[in-house]
Amino acid sequence: MTEAERSAMSRLHCSEIMTKNVRTAASSATLRDVAAMMREGDMGAVPIVDDGKLVGIVTDRDIVVRAISEGKTPDTFVSEAMTTELFTVSPGDYVFEAVRLMGDRQVRRIPVVNPDGSLAGIIAMADVALEMEDEREIAETLEEISSGAAFWQRN
Repeated sequence: MTEAERSAMSRLHCSEIMTKNVRTAASSATLRDVAAMMREGDMGAVPIVDDGKLVGIVTDRDIVVRAISEGKTPDTFVSEAMTTELFTVSPGDYVFEAVRLMGDRQVRRIPVVNPDGSLAGIIAMADVALEMEDEREIAETLEEISSGAAFWQRN
């Protein structure tokens, strides 16, 4: 990443690049319901919201690794497979904080949460990539996020 790109990204807020219209499910939804939502929306993760608050996120990997491989049925509540240890940012946080969190925590998506705990949006690696112009830099950034390399300590 060039110094100019780094500087520009340091000024962007999460609210500027996040996906705002995020499909969500309740923790009482079944794995079948969420898997169908993923298929129809061509997405790999669904935030779980109860009473207006983000309580978890379930990925296609969670469904397979946490549920199906352990003998759960498609009628199992998503609450039994979702990830509840959430790594989030707020809309006013800078994008570099979201990218750093992705790399540190080895996640591909970061929910953007309002101060009241409600979901404002989500930032995926693709959202970050769209903000970068150089294809080589995009590839390197995505690789570093996926591998956990120290993204912000590059020369």
